[in-house]
Parts: sequence; structure tokens; C-alpha cells
Amino acid sequence: MHGQFQLTEDQLAIREVAQRFTADNITPNAAEWDEKHIFPRDVIQKSAELGFGAIYVSEESGGIGLGRLEAALIMEAMAYGCPSTSAFISIHNMAAWMIDRFGAEAVKAKYLPSLVTMEKIASYCLTEPGSGSDAAALKTTARRDGDHYVLNGTKQFISGAGANEIYVAMVRTGEDGPKGISCIVIEKDMPGVSFGAQEKKLGWHSQPTAQLILEDVRVPAENLVGGEGEGFRIAMMGLDGGRLNIGACSLGGAQRCLDEAIQYTKDRKQFGQAVAEFQNTQFMLADMATDLEAARALLYLAAAKVTDNAPDKTRFSAMAKRLATDNGSAVVDRALQLFGGYGYLQDYPIERFWRDLRVHSILEGTNQIMRMVVGRDLLRQ
Repeated sequence: MHGQFQLTEDQLAIREVAQRFTADNITPNAAEWDEKHIFPRDVIQKSAELGFGAIYVSEESGGIGLGRLEAALIMEAMAYGCPSTSAFISIHNMAAWMIDRFGAEAVKAKYLPSLVTMEKIASYCLTEPGSGSDAAALKTTARRDGDHYVLNGTKQFISGAGANEIYVAMVRTGEDGPKGISCIVIEKDMPGVSFGAQEKKLGWHSQPTAQLILEDVRVPAENLVGGEGEGFRIAMMGLDGGRLNIGACSLGGAQRCLDEAIQYTKDRKQFGQAVAEFQNTQFMLADMATDLEAARALLYLAAAKVTDNAPDKTRFSAMAKRLATDNGSAVVDRALQLFGGYGYLQDYPIERFWRDLRVHSILEGTNQIMRMVVGRDLLRQ
């Protein structure tokens, strides 16, 4: 950003590219993807032609090496068409960045070329059936056996499970707690890798979600990302960016619903006048726009802090994620109210956004956990 609060010309250009891609490829198809549970792999891979498969992978590794604010602008723009698809691309980017940022040359050379082009797509695997918010309690084990690790365990709620080729997973190589966790790259076709049934979800219908099941899976030791015991730190650093992106997806979805509500209330007439002419409607729209801009300002600030590696980056990332996802859902809910009964119908996009944005306050750390992150950081000062 330049000045104090304005996007740079480069950032505006990046956003415009993402908006055009969304208008041409995502928005016209998103309702069908949702209704028929279509995973739009072709469109997702097409986004890689713009560099969106490696947004903050370094240029040396083939990525476009952008900052977290630029990434948020891209995610926000794509979520205007489909939050589910935008979030899926965000997850791939988080996994690719972790390999680039912490992986040795061997693992980077093995996986990054195909991840940058999205010939292969990556999943991020932290959550387990018994460890959600308490991520440090994960049980999936990786036992060293010569030049390999032998993995056993189950990962839960994995976006892309069964469809994606690469799984960046947090596993236990040592003691209980965060210090015993490591990060390793798993391939779909490795013997012993299988997947649970596809989850039947309220929203996010354009992406597959299932368990990743590991039974005596032998993974080359060179697939370790970082050193043994560094996995929890790597996972948390990944989540700083993931939280920004999911917040940005809420902003994009909420902006779409605000725009739809403005147009609808102008067109819809009741009691002899447009619904938009009622003061109550104007007050609702004003509050929606204000809440959205407040969340956007905080998220952009947090993104700049994460890019700059500021000491308070994690606190600001958590605050921004909490505010953007809460405000985003509230804006969509009020948009549905302004549409009345029509907002509840699949003929209009509002109900899809209402369903898709609901999960954002749960994933990448629940909003209750975000409050804990912020509170603990404040008390450490």
C-alpha cells in the first residue's frame, strides 16, 4: 500500500486481473457447481496460468512471490463468485508455500514444479477426529525406519481428499505436545493411503472433503518439511496466512451479497415504492457496508503485518479473521432478510453464500480460538 490507506497501482492491477478471471470463469458457473456438487478442477488449474497456484511461492521456485495483502485481494475477488472455490485455491497455496518456505531442495524440486502449475493440487492436513481446536494433541504417528517414515493415523475434514495428489500433513514424530510434531509430504498413490466417504456438507459444495487415512504408509525421509519437531510451528505460520485468506473470502462473498441486495431493493416494489426508499432498508444497507469496510481495513492491515513479519502478526491475523468472518456472515444474513422469501430460494445466490460463509468462523481456527489467541497475546505484553 502507498500513502496510508490506498492500494498501489500494482495491487489494483492484481485485483482487476482476479476480478476479470472470476467474472469470466467462476461467477457464471458457481450456482451449478454448488447444486450438482461439481469440483471445477479445470477452472482451478486455469487460475494457475495467472500465477494463482503459487501466489506467495518465491520467484526462485517458480511462483509469483507476492505478499499476503496481494493474496488477500485475489481471494476476495474470486470469492465474489464462489467462496468455496476461492478457499480451495487458498488451501493449495498454503501447502505450496510451506514446502517452498521450509522444505529442503530435494522436496522442493520434487513437488513445487507441478504445484506451481496446479498439474498437481495440494491439501493441508492438520485436523484429526480427536483433535480440532487442540491441534497439538494430534495422534497420527510417523516412525522413522531407515530412509523412510512409516505413517499411521487419520486426518479429518481434508479439503481435496481423494481428488488432490499431494497432502502436506502434520504428524507426530516425538513426544506429546507441539514439540513432537513434524511436517511431511504424502502422495495420493503411496501404498496405504486411502480416503473416507465424501462428507455431506451444508456448504462448500464445489470442493470435495473427506478423511485422509494412513495405514503403514512408507514416505521417503527426504519428504520431511523442516526438521523433526518443527511441524507445529510451520503449521501455525501457515495458518497466519490461511486466516487472512479465509477472512478475505468472507469479504468477497459478503460484498457480492451487499451488491445483490442493493440492486434487488431498488427493483423490488412494496406499498407503492421501491424497497430501497424505506429508511429501514437504507439503515440496514448502511450498517452492512460499514461493517464490511471495517473488517476489510483490519484484514488489509493484518496482511501487511504478516508480509512484514511484524512481531504482532499472529494477533492481528487472528483479530482480522474473527472480525471478517463474523461480519461477513452477518452481512449475508441481512442481505437474505432484505430479499425476503426470495433470498431463501436457490434461484438467487444469497442462500448459497449464506451456507458457504457459515463455515468460515469454524475453520482455520474457530473464532473462539481466535479470541484466545488475541487475549493471550495481549496478556503477554
